[in-house]
Amino acid sequence: MKIKSMATAAVMTALTCIFGPLSIPIGPIPFSLAPLCIMISVYVLGMKRGTLATALYLLIGLTGIPVFSGFTGGPAKLFGPTGGYLVGYILLAAIAGYFIERFPGRYLRQFAGMSLGMAVLYALGTLWLAYSAGMTAGAAFAAGVAPFLLPDLLKIALSIAVGAQVRQRLLAAGVAV
Repeated sequence: MKIKSMATAAVMTALTCIFGPLSIPIGPIPFSLAPLCIMISVYVLGMKRGTLATALYLLIGLTGIPVFSGFTGGPAKLFGPTGGYLVGYILLAAIAGYFIERFPGRYLRQFAGMSLGMAVLYALGTLWLAYSAGMTAGAAFAAGVAPFLLPDLLKIALSIAVGAQVRQRLLAAGVAV
């Protein structure tokens, strides 16, 4: 991995660590900016490096550094009600990154891929929330997905708009990975 590539991945991980804790508690699952940062990271870094940056973010949080929503961290957060969503970030990054790389400049297909990644994240998170909190699947969906559908669609659109611009400027500057 080139130094420019490592530095860009580190910057994107740092941005996720900075914006990830900023959240609004609206029930057992808070509204967080982490998915937006992850999707922009994948757009800028590509599938492999974006997924690696996401895994690094989770490892930083696993050590106890408060980078998760509400300035929390540690193993208890990964094994608590939000753990499925946190682990789902890796799948979101991989799936979104695949579509971004496979369909450059095809924003509707990228939007579809990011939506698919978000749906997989929702499924994993909902199943874990239902299990860990002793909820029905319907109650877990109502608490962990329904309130986030519209905001997450907006995050996807924003990540495409911002990610495309950032990537284009990094390419022009000779810094793109």
